[in-house]
Amino acid sequence: MPELSFQVRGAEAVSDAALPAIALQLEISNQPADESIQTVVLRCQIQIEAPRRQYGELEKQKLRDIFAEPERWRQTLRPITWANVAAAVPGFTGTTTVALQVPCTFDFNVSSTKYFHALDSGDVPLTLLFSGTVFYYSAEGRLQAAPISWNSEARFRLPVRVWRECLDRFYPNVAWLCLRRDVFERLYDFKVGAGLGTFDDAIESILEARAEAGR
Repeated sequence: MPELSFQVRGAEAVSDAALPAIALQLEISNQPADESIQTVVLRCQIQIEAPRRQYGELEKQKLRDIFAEPERWRQTLRPITWANVAAAVPGFTGTTTVALQVPCTFDFNVSSTKYFHALDSGDVPLTLLFSGTVFYYSAEGRLQAAPISWNSEARFRLPVRVWRECLDRFYPNVAWLCLRRDVFERLYDFKVGAGLGTFDDAIESILEARAEAGR
């Protein structure tokens, strides 16, 4: 019966994807090495292991949106689910490498986006949890199926710059906000009524007015 092990050997932004994505170079090895694998239907949950990283003061301030005040992090700092992805791995014997594509979003209602955005540099500790089914040939040449072991996982430290490169290719110097329709209509009315050309101008005007009121 196959016994698969997993290692992430690198990561890069996908240059030709329709949507922002990072490709994790996933190495899959099997024991016994001479056993013929017909295919692997692979599922993977990727978790950000936030407690396994140190944070600078500015990062801590930005991360309050997820974990509250740093004084409470003993209770609130926890792993974050980044993505659930799947891949069909072609047949191999011994070891193979596949590109596991992880979609990225700039939706600031998503905790993983807030987390990545808060980091200045360094890397992000990830844990990849695997499940799925292995189809393989027995010694008699018969096609068999077996589940991937429940404790199959891999760890990887993703450079923050890779996430930034990925988003910058699709959204250079911009960020996206999802607003309720009624809030958008109020902002739009304010923009038109104030004679402002862009929504950037409208939001800057509101922020400047708030700053003036606080002085």
